[in-house]
Amino acid sequence: MSTEEPTPAEATPKKSNKGASDYSAKDITILEGLDHVRKRPGMYIGSTNITGLHHLVWEVVDNAVDEAMAGYGNKIDVALTADGGCRVIDNARGLPIDAHPDPKMKGRSAAEIVLSELNAGGKFGGDGYKVSGGLHGVGVSVVNALSSRLLATVDRDGNRYECEFHNGGKLKRKLEMIGKAPRGRTGTAITFWPDATIFEETEFRFETLSERFRMMAFLNAGLEIVLTDERPHKDKDGDGKPDSITFKYNDGLKDFVKHLNATKEPLFPKVVSYSVTADDGIGEAEVAIQWNTGFYEGVHSFANGISTTEGGTHVEGFRAALTTVINKYAREGKQPQLKEKDDNLAGEDIREGITAIISVKLRDPQFEGQTKSKLGTTAMRTLVQKATNEKLAEWLEENPAEANRIVKKAIAAAQARAAARSARDLVRRKTGLGGGGLPGKLRDCTSKSPAECELFIVEGDSALGSAQKARDPRVQAILPIRGKILNVERARIDKMLKNLEIQALISAIGAGVGEEFDPAKARYHKVVALCDADVDGAHIRTLLLTFFFRQMRPMVEAGFCYIAQPPLFSVVVGKEKQYLKDDAAKTAFVAQHPNKKYDFNRLKGLGEMDWDELKDTTLDVTKRTLLQVTLEEAAIADEIVSTLMGDDVESRKQFIVQNANDVRFLDI
Repeated sequence: MSTEEPTPAEATPKKSNKGASDYSAKDITILEGLDHVRKRPGMYIGSTNITGLHHLVWEVVDNAVDEAMAGYGNKIDVALTADGGCRVIDNARGLPIDAHPDPKMKGRSAAEIVLSELNAGGKFGGDGYKVSGGLHGVGVSVVNALSSRLLATVDRDGNRYECEFHNGGKLKRKLEMIGKAPRGRTGTAITFWPDATIFEETEFRFETLSERFRMMAFLNAGLEIVLTDERPHKDKDGDGKPDSITFKYNDGLKDFVKHLNATKEPLFPKVVSYSVTADDGIGEAEVAIQWNTGFYEGVHSFANGISTTEGGTHVEGFRAALTTVINKYAREGKQPQLKEKDDNLAGEDIREGITAIISVKLRDPQFEGQTKSKLGTTAMRTLVQKATNEKLAEWLEENPAEANRIVKKAIAAAQARAAARSARDLVRRKTGLGGGGLPGKLRDCTSKSPAECELFIVEGDSALGSAQKARDPRVQAILPIRGKILNVERARIDKMLKNLEIQALISAIGAGVGEEFDPAKARYHKVVALCDADVDGAHIRTLLLTFFFRQMRPMVEAGFCYIAQPPLFSVVVGKEKQYLKDDAAKTAFVAQHPNKKYDFNRLKGLGEMDWDELKDTTLDVTKRTLLQVTLEEAAIADEIVSTLMGDDVESRKQFIVQNANDVRFLDI
């Protein structure tokens, strides 16, 4: 997901003349109810930009998914309402409506407490949920705190109940029965309107929501999620009816794997799948696998529906067993392909071209770090490893034709890896890739502190001249590349390392490439794609992002990858020149200045901009806007990169047609 560059913190705090004696009880602010959430929203949802806005939806929907994982409910309806709100309806048990027994709650209903108290929920203990994701019960109250209005409707025990909050979680109407539940249904409906005083923008993106909901449906076989856009200005087909999309996958992870491989060429049609439940009741694991003819590993893991982008114990167990099982079959299978003197196949060779989904559901998951991106529960390593050792070995024996294709591909990958090692050694000797040598065309900065250093990748010598003059030579380095770099989605690493522009990128960043890449060795903590604002520039930017995602993914995960936003137009208003990013910005400018005529100057490329223009719009840290490229959903990113840069022309055409009206920066 692309997000705006964080505002740099001041290096030294400002001193105050105020003495210690002036600091007293009157200086202590007491925040009641959910006020502290509104005061520091970033602590709870990460940011107040478009990413944080969608986080509100995830929290409400996650609660409905938790109900489905607990065995209650099988359908979730999400609607983007005409007045800018979001409505989420499930057919599960419904929020509890009885009075809470704690005397401190003064007889308030459990539903009101869950919606308005930060530390209240059904996931902190007891028998409410065996497994759950989300924010462990604080999600809905955070949504309430950051909404101008929230309406909750509960169908339970044959009746319908309703309560309403406004102005950031303040109770407007207590929970009261308003009638009978239609046809005796049960469930909860939450409708909320994001607070425009909190968020930078409050318009939800249909495509962002649909991508996430598709993945949720894959992870929960049989769960139906319906997304409807009731906003009139979003009527794409022009029929006056709300646009709607339904996600339901009865085969769950098998369908997920087929979907991810739809833009690739599968090695065989079958999908390996197996599941296991722990004897001690700690949890269960489900795995689906299919190989394709490509060159990249696509192992995606989840714990209680949460994407564990950094892997964890469940992935470690899978990889270890996968390597063991395939090597054993290669030597002892019906048609052995490895002789006694041959070395074992390496794990990376076996995983070349693999698409695998590992999903575990467990009680009290232990995550490493605050982002829940890496599972630390050791029992899951044993569970997944044992299941893979047994179930995958059985599948290989029962499917010898497919098993032999897997082994042959792994052997070919091993041969290519040996060739790549030779190519890498050659590059090291020629360019200093493994040492302190730097590409001759790099205009480096003088600072030796990676945390403050920035590398701008520009196209062509003309752009180099302007950028070099506009930069801050102490912390900003410039690396020119010639034309469009190799599309690494279609090339193995041995071919990739022969490309001169890629050699220069690897040498300049200085952290290695592929399996060897180490973000701790990166010479710059901001690597910025500075491309023209036109179509060719967008293509170059996508090629760079593909290279970073496939060969320097830890750099993307570390938050070192950025996109510059040079303007496409300039216009003079009075005596002041204003810059407009693209055609959409130009259209918005015209709408803001009706009945006035302006001459717009189209900036054809970075090389044609004066150096001071480039500095003011793109390089000056006090004026520029950068997009930080982060990795929230690896499976979605994998799918988009394969669609845009792979060999399946028809899938790419369909993607372009579907998204032509919503052109934005690629969300990775």
